[in-house]
Amino acid sequence: MEYVTLGRSGLLVSPLCLGTMNFGPRTTEEDSFAIMDRAHELGLNFFDTANVYGGVKGEGITETIVGRWFAQGGGRRERTVIATKVYGDMGDWPNERRLSALNIRRAADASLKRLQTDYIDIYQAHHVDRLTPFDEFWEAMEVLRQQGKIIYVGSSNFAGWHLAKAQETAARRNFMGLVSEQTHYNLLTRAPELEVLPAAEDYGLGVIPWSPLAGGLLGGVLRKIDKGRSAAENMVKQLDRHRDKIEAYEKFCDELNEDPANVALAWLLKQRAVAAPIIGPRTMEQLEGSLRALEIDLDEAALARLDEIFPGHRTAPEDYAW
Repeated sequence: MEYVTLGRSGLLVSPLCLGTMNFGPRTTEEDSFAIMDRAHELGLNFFDTANVYGGVKGEGITETIVGRWFAQGGGRRERTVIATKVYGDMGDWPNERRLSALNIRRAADASLKRLQTDYIDIYQAHHVDRLTPFDEFWEAMEVLRQQGKIIYVGSSNFAGWHLAKAQETAARRNFMGLVSEQTHYNLLTRAPELEVLPAAEDYGLGVIPWSPLAGGLLGGVLRKIDKGRSAAENMVKQLDRHRDKIEAYEKFCDELNEDPANVALAWLLKQRAVAAPIIGPRTMEQLEGSLRALEIDLDEAALARLDEIFPGHRTAPEDYAW
């Protein structure tokens, strides 16, 4: 495994991040443990979760599963760079959500308890909070850092100007600021190329793309449409919208003799500022199959063909102006 630094930080992470959203709702605790153990065997050290994952509001089921896995010992916690998130609705009272200093303090302590650890490697804002000033956000994160409860701070679902405002506010406070941004980015969703990726690159943030397979559309959906998740009503509707592109894409993957899911991941690894796409395996087979993406080296001709199938964006404003 060749590790990469996360943005401008010195933190070394695997170039694929193990997403845990399925742990609990779709993957049993026993199978989740096995997947995490196998991830370590394969060299993956970067795991992502969130306080809201698990399917039941306020219970933090997924963090709890990860915490019980850590509690088994054997170096599991020490070998893992764990990233979790704050923002989502964890209760019915008004301060059990968003990014107020009060909620950040309470949510961090609750995540630490569920994860059975005394520190979080990367504490991420799950979404931008338009009600909370960045000064308040950074003061809360600074306190957690001083207390030793977090090491790095990341963001998720921020626009380019949110990244700029967050970093400039942190700089005024002599704080390191964000080291990463999780953004919705894949061959079908290329809007981050307008401003998010350029901003991340300029400020030294490692980009962690979520939904790299576009909810399964880039995972060989035409071969699976009659079974499982691919047969869901929403998936069929999405496929109808993008069928021409998906047909061309899967045909091109056949020419490459590669699985569509792995080509989608390999493409992301070629994009500016991208550190580690998030993979969310429900099974051991899916986890192990994803490692093939690290071996695929898409040449300029292949990248150009993918741009033909899924047109992208130039950096703003040149994308739409001179």
